[in-house]
Amino acid sequence: MNEHLMEILAREIVNGLPPHKREVYQYVVGVEDELASQSNTSEQFMSLLVKHAPHKQAASHFNMTYGQLMVLMKEIESEIDEKLKRKESNARWIDYSDHVKGNSGSRNNRIMQFLFMI
Repeated sequence: MNEHLMEILAREIVNGLPPHKREVYQYVVGVEDELASQSNTSEQFMSLLVKHAPHKQAASHFNMTYGQLMVLMKEIESEIDEKLKRKESNARWIDYSDHVKGNSGSRNNRIMQFLFMI
């Protein structure tokens, strides 16, 4: 499945998380994304991650210990990964090109595919 579609599905899954899990996950990812936008290289990004410690910031912000936050983040990431794999395995592309007619009743040359997700 293409990367853009996987990102859309992942956002949908994150939005469907219970509020506390969603807030924690989005906080950490938001800090990481901000640091990534300030970096020109992977080395700069890693340096900023060490300096700003997004997980420690999140633990403090949500009144948790660092260990508690890391356990919760691993749980959230596993849940997202599991749901994403399930959606991906249930996705079916169906080609309807032969069933689509133009206004004149002749076959349209466009490819018409639909993605069905369960």
